[in-house]
Amino acid sequence: MNKISVCVSCPGFIYRFCLILITSAGAYLSGVQAAQMDVPLEPKLSGLSRMELDIFNDPVFKKRFIESYIAETDIEPRITVEERDQIQKILELISADKANEAVEKLEKLRNDAASAVIDFTLANIYFQQEKLEQAASIYQVAVGKYPKFRRAWKNLGLIYIRQGDFEKAQPALSRVIELGGGDAVTYGLLGYAYSSLNNNISAESAYRMAILLDPVTLDWKMGLARSLFKQEKYSDAVAMCGQLIADKPDRADLWLLQANAYIGLNQPVKAAEIYTLVDHLGKSTTDSLNMLGDIYINQELYDMAVKSYISAMEKDPQHNADRAIRAAKVLAARGSLEQTRQIIDYIEKNAGSLKDDARKDLLKLRARLAVADGSGEEEVRVLQEIVELDPLDGEALILLGQNSARNGDTEKAVFYYERAEAIEKYEADARVRHAQLLVKNGKYNEALPLLRRAQAIKPRDNIQEYLEQVERLAKNQSN
Repeated sequence: MNKISVCVSCPGFIYRFCLILITSAGAYLSGVQAAQMDVPLEPKLSGLSRMELDIFNDPVFKKRFIESYIAETDIEPRITVEERDQIQKILELISADKANEAVEKLEKLRNDAASAVIDFTLANIYFQQEKLEQAASIYQVAVGKYPKFRRAWKNLGLIYIRQGDFEKAQPALSRVIELGGGDAVTYGLLGYAYSSLNNNISAESAYRMAILLDPVTLDWKMGLARSLFKQEKYSDAVAMCGQLIADKPDRADLWLLQANAYIGLNQPVKAAEIYTLVDHLGKSTTDSLNMLGDIYINQELYDMAVKSYISAMEKDPQHNADRAIRAAKVLAARGSLEQTRQIIDYIEKNAGSLKDDARKDLLKLRARLAVADGSGEEEVRVLQEIVELDPLDGEALILLGQNSARNGDTEKAVFYYERAEAIEKYEADARVRHAQLLVKNGKYNEALPLLRRAQAIKPRDNIQEYLEQVERLAKNQSN
């Protein structure tokens, strides 16, 4: 046979490799001996290329190769005649609802020399009794004694899925498939394990196999749709969800997954239509309502946005307040003050106790509304409450300084600015505000050190221009 170098991934390699093993007695015997003695094969003995030998000499491959001498149907441990009789008696106890007696007998039969079937039977009883930890440890003993014990591997994988230990479930279920147990449930659960481990490419493959073997079960199709979504294959996810929705139009989770995929495709209007439909069905979630509110804000439909955010908070006011506060900040920044006030009013009436950070955010929004309404006293009250909550809130101190400056109380303004200057995060901005107050009062030389320090901390072009202007004014004042 001519020796041809081929890529390992090429199907021709697999055909040629198998043909060499079947037709070349020398290579075959050399392979067996090398595998048994852990001696690497050489090209001159095997007729294989170095690339191909790297596969054959791999320890895992050699282990599987040796196991291949056992018939593939031999996936059950052998038991002695005596063990068979004992197992029969134990099964009679189980059928007679005498599981505890069966456990006692099995515990006495267990030892290192006993068949793995004994361990497996005991583990099964523990599994049925929901004693998952005990069952798992005994299944491990069973597969340790007999590594090709497929039923034990499968039940072990099921336990790990139940326990949410997907890192252990994945290899156990993969082993079941290696041993010829690739049914729809095993593939489906393997897909679920991969998905939980964020191995979405492998999850997709496993779910597709599950669907191939069982095209009826919805869970495998839902798993496939989610794995497509997680891989950012949004068009495929939309199409998959569309097929499933045609059969199950009442499944809100399908609608919501499709809506999220439309968001991924940057088609928010289509997503909004679906979120609204789900809301009309009475199956909206806090996430879907908040997402709908975000879409409405981006479409400048502020009244509808507020309605969505409030609907989300109605489902769980305490845990949805943070999202609503963020929305209120966006509305305030866009000048939608009335809608901002509606959200703030609802939060304060219904959210109960809030964390200090959330409370501060609400107070700052209140202060902003007070400024817009021209209510200076309310602004001061709110800002002072913020400072009481957090004496190191430099933003509130600066705003208090500005308010005092507007009201002509220079001494109090300077007091607040100097407090803010002592806070590293706000020092530059506080010094600029302080300098502006001094410039307004004609104290140019006193303002210059403040502006220079501010520029040293946080250089900005507009402040540099302002500094140069003040320098010229100071120079003119000296002359």
